Amino acid sequence: MNYPIWHLPSTGGSLLIAIIAIVHVVIAHLAVGGGLFLVLAEWKALKTNDAGLLAYVKSHTWFFLLLSMVFGGVTGVGIWFIISLVTPGATSLLIHTFVFAWAIEWVFFIGEIVALLIYHYRFDKMNSGSHLIIGWLYFIFAWLSLFMINGILAFMLTPGDWLTTGNFWDGLFNPGFLPSLLFRTAISLIFAGVFGLVTASFLKDQQLRNRIFKYCAKWMYFPLALLVLTGIYYTKVISAESFENLFHFNAESNLFRDVLLYSSFALFGLGLFTLFRLPALAQKIGAFILVALCFSWMGGFEYSREIARKPYVIYNYMYSNGILVKEAENINKTGFLKHAKWTEIQEITNKNKLEAGSEIFRLQCMSCHTIDGYNAIKPQINRLTERGLEAQLTGLGKVNTYMPPFVGTPNEKKALAAYLFYELLGKETETVKAFQPTEFPLEVPAFNSEKNEYVLLVWNDLGMHCVSDNEKYFSFLPPANTFNAQLFKRGAKPELITKNVRIEYNIESGFENPEERSMFWKYSKAIFGVDVPVGYGLAGKTVNDTMDAHSNHFAAELIPVIAYRKDQLYNPFPMFTFKAVDQKSGELLAETKAVAPVSTEMGCRNCHEGGWAWNGISGVADKTSENLLAAHDKYNNTTLLADAKNGNPKLCQSCHGDPALGVPEKADILNFSTAIHGFHANYLSGMDHQSCNLCHPSRIDGNTTCFRGRHAKNEINCTECHGRLEDHALGLLAGQSSKPAAKRLSAALVPHYVDDKTTINPRTPWVIEPDCKSCHTNFNIREDGYSGTSFNKWVSGFADLYRNRTDEQGVMCIACHGSTHAVYGAENKFGKQRDNMQPLQYQGLAGTIGTHENCSLCHTKKMNANGHHRNQIKRKISAAIVH
Repeated sequence: MNYPIWHLPSTGGSLLIAIIAIVHVVIAHLAVGGGLFLVLAEWKALKTNDAGLLAYVKSHTWFFLLLSMVFGGVTGVGIWFIISLVTPGATSLLIHTFVFAWAIEWVFFIGEIVALLIYHYRFDKMNSGSHLIIGWLYFIFAWLSLFMINGILAFMLTPGDWLTTGNFWDGLFNPGFLPSLLFRTAISLIFAGVFGLVTASFLKDQQLRNRIFKYCAKWMYFPLALLVLTGIYYTKVISAESFENLFHFNAESNLFRDVLLYSSFALFGLGLFTLFRLPALAQKIGAFILVALCFSWMGGFEYSREIARKPYVIYNYMYSNGILVKEAENINKTGFLKHAKWTEIQEITNKNKLEAGSEIFRLQCMSCHTIDGYNAIKPQINRLTERGLEAQLTGLGKVNTYMPPFVGTPNEKKALAAYLFYELLGKETETVKAFQPTEFPLEVPAFNSEKNEYVLLVWNDLGMHCVSDNEKYFSFLPPANTFNAQLFKRGAKPELITKNVRIEYNIESGFENPEERSMFWKYSKAIFGVDVPVGYGLAGKTVNDTMDAHSNHFAAELIPVIAYRKDQLYNPFPMFTFKAVDQKSGELLAETKAVAPVSTEMGCRNCHEGGWAWNGISGVADKTSENLLAAHDKYNNTTLLADAKNGNPKLCQSCHGDPALGVPEKADILNFSTAIHGFHANYLSGMDHQSCNLCHPSRIDGNTTCFRGRHAKNEINCTECHGRLEDHALGLLAGQSSKPAAKRLSAALVPHYVDDKTTINPRTPWVIEPDCKSCHTNFNIREDGYSGTSFNKWVSGFADLYRNRTDEQGVMCIACHGSTHAVYGAENKFGKQRDNMQPLQYQGLAGTIGTHENCSLCHTKKMNANGHHRNQIKRKISAAIVH
């Protein structure tokens, strides 16, 4: 960032470097191996008195001189010219660090030139012994040039101890020096054989031509074992991150690895033609094809080496945009533009925000990216919103370690995101009309404490169920709402009733026939592997059905509820009526109501574009779905988007296990919740509960506001139970620590609620969650030792979850306190009391069932002891009451 960079919006400087470098590197390797080829071929001709071979060597020397010295010299100067303009910072560092090495290399290079000129021009004019000595001197000087240059090139990928010592010798003889030297030496010998075929193919004498072709074949195939072994050796000395970028997680590397692989097969496969007698024309065409394959092979190798080095131009020292690693932290605090010497903008204002973003883009991004040409930025970002671009910049260099991190302040990040979105992509922010919820009337069922003998408590198990709602493309949350219930017979000793009773339920008018407003049934076979009968859920329940009896409760699982009413109204809290009926007599024992919380307000569109799918209100749009699948395909080499467009959408959990759907995990793939949170935590880091709201339907101004219970009313947010997104993700990743992706996703995450991520207790999603008693240790509101969070204080297992736990009498906690995320005292934007139906019905106030010593709801005699849990009666605080 201390030098102006040569900006080429269409071609890009890196492409120019690649073109000139690949050409020069092929010729430079030929210059080394070709020298040995010449002197050994001449020695063979003299020893066997083969005049034809000696004449060939002389003619090949002229070709070699023109190609290696003249053309090679020009391209070498061309490389210096290009790199000094495109990556001046790295060029300057290499010059200053290796002044002695460059000087020595120039001595060797001059020796090469002198020896080659004498070797060519005195070919028939000096005695053969002296001429061979000159040939050997040329090869020795050429190989010593490779020796020095190899050390500098290997240093850029494996600087080793130089990073701490700064010592010249540590830099030159770095960990990659030896394998790289041996590997490049093998390449040089192979190229010598290939280029020897070119001049041999023009020989008129067929017998001589065939003989030399076989001789050249030995040069191609004998070094092959050295090439393979040192190539493997080379991969062992690069860092784990470099290996990961090259072989596993960088989609860009696939092309160049393939080029290298296929060029290798083609080069050494087609090279076999040299062993057969073929017409002169066929031999000539074959020779030139092999030369082209040499350039292709070298392109694949050099590009692979560049990818392994990313995100650095000098590994672990200088990023590919010229920013020094050691300066990044300070720049993040003080500002990138203040440190950039080649921009007039120092401070960002509303007026210069886009211009500042343009400057940041030029200085941080254009060393690798063009706008519309090679490695263009537009296709990379075209599927993201402005918010999504900001998230992408936040996550640079974390999950995809081949990208350098964004360096600068949050305002500079916002400026760059704004420039990319508004100027480069020419887009406008989609105006979304503020959602105005409909407040539905409240009809509380009657309850007569003098006459009614039974109390029916019903609740949703999660307090909010989301539906991914675009089964045409994918599904991870089907319409599947679960209700549980407990029926009590009132008395001096209340009884929990589970036998000889039938509990019926019916959904409110307008929500019948959900199949008319959902694609779930159309794609159930493709996604879930079964043809679910129309109107039925995955567990065989409909929206008007009966509950199943269990040992201590009733349940209706996976009811296919959706949030769309028949008259096009959106209501994520449709009401169900429940009736307990005596199975023998048909007598109505008890009746109550409860909401089925279900939302399609998935926040994918906030980053991945697309708007809302259903009436501009909710649901994942087709465009959003396509953008999501395209991103997954890019990062994971899948074909989900093509599969969906061919009518074969996938269930996300078909690869990613998920306790929520009962799908077992696969050995090397993260479970669904861990993958989602672990990945996105790297892109939405540094936020509080706002990161939760970007995805989940919990926003106060959203179309659902699922977190609506007493905790929300007391300004307790998601993070005070689950931790910030980074904390939440680290707990899940710790539970999957044996899987390769867990290490990669957790590497850059910094926890907020603990000092050391290794102290975070591992957990399984949906099974091990925060424990209520971590805050309410003695069943009080807050204990003296209250830490402000229940993060990292998990329940011991599934049975201890709030939704599954019972008191000492078999009464489920959730039955009296209300659904998760909607504990009683809730406020619902679709009707303030909508979630408090049962407390209002049974005790006339919207607090916990039995609050204010209202034990008489179930107990017909006065209670003087804590029967359900400690501090139940003695507690003197007021309940959270909504009148």
